[in-house]
Amino acid sequence: MPVPKTMQNIRENRVGSGASTVPQIPHQNVAGTVNTGQSVLAGKVRMRVELKLPDELKPCLVEDWELINKHKQLFQLPAEKNVDTILAEFVIFVKSQGKADNREYSVDELVYGIREYFNRMLGAQLLCQFEKPQLAPIHLAYPHFPMSQIYGAPHLLRLFTQIGTVLAHFLLSRHSLMQVSTYMHDFLKYLAENSTSLFSASNYKVASAEYCCQAL
Repeated sequence: MPVPKTMQNIRENRVGSGASTVPQIPHQNVAGTVNTGQSVLAGKVRMRVELKLPDELKPCLVEDWELINKHKQLFQLPAEKNVDTILAEFVIFVKSQGKADNREYSVDELVYGIREYFNRMLGAQLLCQFEKPQLAPIHLAYPHFPMSQIYGAPHLLRLFTQIGTVLAHFLLSRHSLMQVSTYMHDFLKYLAENSTSLFSASNYKVASAEYCCQAL
């Protein structure tokens, strides 16, 4: 599959080599807004990127963190509605609104990029320490599945606490960066409008004593 046009000029700083490489990105405060400086190089720009979470989504992040870190619960995998399904439903929604007819609005490129970032960043960037022992058995049970077909909305939302910083490390034209930022805000608005169906404490279960010992 070709790289989306809005991402063709990306240059990533990576750790390691081969398929396991991931973007090297500093962690962000869950509730904070991502801000970076800006510099210009060869017609491309590293700009300040600001993605602000809708108010409806902030309690979802807090509850997710508390269920895992305070109450030692785990999000049940595979998710009832996985990341790929959420993205596919967003595409259907956008096209039903007629926005896809606008050449400047490429929802297919957007969801392709989100999926790629999610699968690359999950293991190294998006999991709480308590969740990490859960990942290896999932890989063994579903060796041929991308993690976007296993994990669900809470982990997808975590991606957006960091993706502003991801974009700021890429060399993009000013126009492309503005497009991507608009697309991201549209998707966050979609998640907010569907938050009651996508985020639920009933999707978590208390981890076993054996797992808790393993996670220490």
